[in-house]
Amino acid sequence: MDHSRAPVLEALEEFRRRGDVVFGPPGHKQGRGTDPRVADVLGLDVFRSDVLSLNGLDDRRQSQGVLEQAQELMADAVGAEHAFFSTCGSSLSVKTAMLAVAGPGEKLLLSRNAHKSVIAAVIINGVDPVWVHPKFDTERHLAHPPEPDDVRRRLRKHPDAKGMLLITPTDWGTCADIRGVAAACHAEDVPLIVDEAWGAHLPFHPGLPAWGMDADADLVVTSVHKMGGAIEQSSVFHLQHDRVAPEVLKQREDLLGTTSASSLVYGALDGWRRQMAERGRELMDAALHRAERIRAVLRELPGLEVMGGEVVEEGLAAEFDPMKIVVDVRGLGISGMQATEWLRAHCHVDMGGSDTWRVNASITYADDDETEKILVESLRSLVEHADSIERRPRVHLPEPAVLEPEQAMLPRTAFFGPAEQVPAERAAGRVAAEMVSPYPPGVPVVAPGEVITEEMVDFLRSGVAHGFLIADAADPTLETLRVVARH
Repeated sequence: MDHSRAPVLEALEEFRRRGDVVFGPPGHKQGRGTDPRVADVLGLDVFRSDVLSLNGLDDRRQSQGVLEQAQELMADAVGAEHAFFSTCGSSLSVKTAMLAVAGPGEKLLLSRNAHKSVIAAVIINGVDPVWVHPKFDTERHLAHPPEPDDVRRRLRKHPDAKGMLLITPTDWGTCADIRGVAAACHAEDVPLIVDEAWGAHLPFHPGLPAWGMDADADLVVTSVHKMGGAIEQSSVFHLQHDRVAPEVLKQREDLLGTTSASSLVYGALDGWRRQMAERGRELMDAALHRAERIRAVLRELPGLEVMGGEVVEEGLAAEFDPMKIVVDVRGLGISGMQATEWLRAHCHVDMGGSDTWRVNASITYADDDETEKILVESLRSLVEHADSIERRPRVHLPEPAVLEPEQAMLPRTAFFGPAEQVPAERAAGRVAAEMVSPYPPGVPVVAPGEVITEEMVDFLRSGVAHGFLIADAADPTLETLRVVARH
């Protein structure tokens, strides 16, 4: 296919050339009504490019196939049979993918280290989750993706399961054996969905971890805004084989997706695909070398421990994405959250993620010598000033088994059923009626339907005292917890 084409961007250029005057949404009329104070911050071109697809970029019947052409080019670029753009982010795309495989009351295998959007999908879809617990790294207190044998055992125990959702790479760059998990699923003739939100870059360089489509997954969801060059909320479904019908996926997406899709997202996805098809290998090659240089320099700084390929050598993960700079800061006597706050306040550097032990930075093709220097010098400054950072109460980290709670009822039943708020100290033994997800990375410690334990409460409340952000709990202070009401 001709990857010099960008059908959405070309249609937008043609719309401007024609000088169409629109008497429908959006109400700002391509910027005519935009407050100059807004345009000064956002730029007027954002509004000039905000055009409906229906009777805008394309005609009333969408007979020009602008979006279809762009999606076909995306599929060709990454080796998928089909690709569908989504403007609602992968949080919604994952919900759609799950709904295309398992419906209300049906079983679906899920990695328990899933993002809160996956648990939300379980609640909304009414799926009966079969948890596949991740491989826990006690030395680093990290959850790596589950292994094929774990999936195989769960499928044997639950032969009525409709498929599997696998999350890889993790927020920390560790990757699953996708091909092995796919083989385990396909042996039972069920599809493998891969939530590859952090993996949009993977198809474009052989030095990167395996890309889900190449590793025989059936349905892969990517967040192109995370490691690619599209704007926020840019997501793509990639599909192959016949275990998930493309028409079923499109119907399920129509249930959840917006009818007011953003041309800004479509155009950014289209343009990024063109850039990667033409120059992806070159750009990713430069980014890989940059990440290795950064990692090498940081390994020389006292008090920092930089994660890399050793997690693969130790048999904890199948692969590691070298574009993730993961730095353990415990040697400085502070938490990753404190490190992130200090770097933002004193160096104007915003890290990609943090937890009680570490910080991470995502390196992409967009980084250059200047951003490389800023990252290295900021972390060097952190090392030099760590003693001046005020110590906070320690987080009481639980044993791995605590993070594998008992599932007492369906998440949907617990979430929508009668509930009550109880003091946190009286929540142990009760069934959760809410999600409690320290953010980032947004993996629920407690999900609806799970039995709350004293260790969970201790961990979460000590985390709040230290500085956890708990955005989804009914009581973000965790003085109380929402539990299923007793009859």
